[in-house]
Amino acid sequence: MLNFDDFQPVTLEDKELFDTHFRQYPQIHSDNSFTNMVCWNHYADYRYAMTEDSMVISSTIDGETSFRGPIGPTNPKLLKDLLTLATEKGGKTPYFVFDKEIQRQIEEQYPFIILHQDRNFFDYVYQIEELANLKGRKYLNIRKQINKFKKNCEYTTEFISPENISSVSEFIEKWCEWKHCDENPVMAEEKKATLFAISHFFELDLKGIIIRVDDKISSIAIFEILNPDTVVIHFEKGLPGCEGNYKVVNQETALMLMDKYLYINRESDLGIEGLREAKLRYHPDHFAEVHYTKKEEMNLSD
Repeated sequence: MLNFDDFQPVTLEDKELFDTHFRQYPQIHSDNSFTNMVCWNHYADYRYAMTEDSMVISSTIDGETSFRGPIGPTNPKLLKDLLTLATEKGGKTPYFVFDKEIQRQIEEQYPFIILHQDRNFFDYVYQIEELANLKGRKYLNIRKQINKFKKNCEYTTEFISPENISSVSEFIEKWCEWKHCDENPVMAEEKKATLFAISHFFELDLKGIIIRVDDKISSIAIFEILNPDTVVIHFEKGLPGCEGNYKVVNQETALMLMDKYLYINRESDLGIEGLREAKLRYHPDHFAEVHYTKKEEMNLSD
């Protein structure tokens, strides 16, 4: 029987284990990436357990614990054990589903369990070729902003490397000063996650590009391979001073990746209205959906 004591914290030392397991069972949602878990562990207390060739994961935010998985071969008994544990130890939303296969298993095995959509945490997934070329009338305004940037700002593009990684950290500090991160609890947590990613950039096998204007960093993108078809953008930041820098770093990233992958996952909008509008303007190909259960609806004896 699965027990909460079986779970242990996600740490940097677990990267090889996660990489090996996720190569066998590729993930489609950014929240199930090792980088996301280890960078945000200060906030969400991610934990995992390996059992019967499967990985089960928990996270705890503001005292509310939720579970996900099992990630591995189909195992009805383990799924029941995990749902039972979620019902006993989880919070108001004790169980989350991040992939269609587990969703299918629950719908077949427990048709009485209601899976609610969590639209705020749907990841936006785009065709890389679309983001690189921006063809057609639907991208007209975006192309105008990029052209304005190129007309008004002389810029260069470079990869994040050991030689410039310290300047990326300085850039994030400046970005947070501009955004007043320390005055906003959510932004303060994001600052910690971003700086952790930069501090362990090469250990995490992250990649990134820098857009410089007048030899100063104007915008950055930090990303990694999520699965054989998809790259996930974990962090994308820009400072004011040259309008359109976000659009440019977005396109430059897609141009760099276009011949290697099919999709870019640009994560969720967190229900932030302005962010949702910005992500929809790029016309996602599809979403990596998220579903959750409510504790009062999880009666496994039905």
